Amino acid sequence: MNAAVPIAGNRFVIIGGASLVGSATAGELLDHGAAEVVLFDNFAFGSEDAIAHLRDNPRLRLVRGDVMRLPDLLRALEGAQGALLLAAHMTLSMDRDPWGGLDVNIRGVQNALEACRVNRVRKAVFASSNAVYGYGPNVSGELVEGTPFHTVGVPPAAVIYGATKIIGEALCRDYHRKHGLDTVVLRYCTVYGERQHYRATNALFIIETLDRVRRGERPIVLGDGSETKHFVYVGDLARANRMAFAADATDVAVNASGPRPITTLELVRLVTRLAGGGPEPEFIAEDRGRVRLTSGGAFRIAHEEAARTIGWRPEVDMEEGLRRLIAWRAGNEPRPAAG
Repeated sequence: MNAAVPIAGNRFVIIGGASLVGSATAGELLDHGAAEVVLFDNFAFGSEDAIAHLRDNPRLRLVRGDVMRLPDLLRALEGAQGALLLAAHMTLSMDRDPWGGLDVNIRGVQNALEACRVNRVRKAVFASSNAVYGYGPNVSGELVEGTPFHTVGVPPAAVIYGATKIIGEALCRDYHRKHGLDTVVLRYCTVYGERQHYRATNALFIIETLDRVRRGERPIVLGDGSETKHFVYVGDLARANRMAFAADATDVAVNASGPRPITTLELVRLVTRLAGGGPEPEFIAEDRGRVRLTSGGAFRIAHEEAARTIGWRPEVDMEEGLRRLIAWRAGNEPRPAAG
C-alpha cells in the first residue's frame, strides 16, 4: 500500500501549530498546494505572533483546542489526510511542571493518534527529539537511529522529556501495527530560525547570546566552550515535515539534524561576528541551577537515514541560518516569555 500523501489538494492539521516549527511547516505546505492547513493550538506556548504572517491566507484555518480534550481533536481532524503532531512540553517547561508535561507528551499524543484513527487520517508525522539519546558524559561519536538512551549525568527534566518522546514513538508504532495508521517519526535537533522564542534550552543559548551582544555585554560561555550542540534550521525542518508526508515511507524513525554540529564557543563567536562584533566571551563555571541538555564529548547526529527514507537532507548551514535569524530579529522587538 502506498504510504505517500501528496501535499497538493490535501488537507493537513498541525497539532501545536501556533509555534516556530508549526508556522514554518504551514507555510511550506501552503506553498506546495495544500488545499487547507489547520493550525490546532491551545496557546499555552504558541503565540499569535508566530502565525501573524500567515493569517491572511484563505487556505489557513486556526482552531483553538487542547490535546487533552479528545473531542477537540476529533472535530479538528475530520476530513484530514495528514496530521503533524507537534504539541509538547519541552525540557524547560517539563522542569517547571512535570505532571502537565507527562500528560501532554504522552496522553496528548495518544489522543491525537486516536483522533487520526477514528477519522481515517492517512498519515501522522510525529515530532520526536534527539533527546531520545540522552545527553550525558558518555555521549559521543555518531548518534544514529539505533543509539540507546543515555541517562547518567543527565538532568531529571531532560530525562523525563526524552522518555516521553520514546513513549510517543512507541505509540506511533503501536497505532501503525494495530490500526494501519501510516506514521513517520522525525527526531528533531534543536530548532532555530526566524520567529525564535525563549523556551528551548539550547536555542535559548543562541538568543541569549544575541541579546547580550546587542546590549554590548560579554556573551556567556559555560565551561571551556568545547561542549557540542547540533542545531537544525527551521526552514529545513519544515521541508522535512513536508517530505515525510509525501514520501512512501511508514513506521520509521529518523534523525532530522543540521549539516554539522558546533561547539558552544564556535557558536558564541559566530553569533557575535554576524551581529556586527562585540566583546570577548566570558567563561564561567557550570550553572547548577539551570536546566540544559549537555554532552560530555563531541558528537554528530547522523541524518543519512532521513535521506534514504524520505529523501531529505539539510540545506542551510549554521552561518546562513543565523544570518537569517539575526536579520529577522533586527526588525522585531524581542518578546521574552512571561515567567
